[in-house]
Amino acid sequence: MLETDAEALADHIDAGSVLVAVAGERSERVVGVVEARETESGAHIEGVAVRQKRRNQGIGTALMEAAAERWRPLTADFDADVRPFYETLGFDVVETDDGRYRGRLH
Repeated sequence: MLETDAEALADHIDAGSVLVAVAGERSERVVGVVEARETESGAHIEGVAVRQKRRNQGIGTALMEAAAERWRPLTADFDADVRPFYETLGFDVVETDDGRYRGRLH
């Protein structure tokens, strides 16, 4: 679950479990984040978020590509509406018993 408390988020960033995209080189305006939980064999994506006005500009893809460079394999659980996003990134996707999806990027 993406952290919404600023202090807790800062702790996650410092720990390296959150990757952040900002607008412009000198801006402090966050436009996207991906949060991962490291596992014994890679990492699990806890969430990906991009500001609504900045969607469909490749920010989420860039964040996930950075996550894939840092951790492998990557896993994620997600809903049907974002399945194409994960498939485009190369995740192998299967439906789970609860109607959601689980993806794995080797």
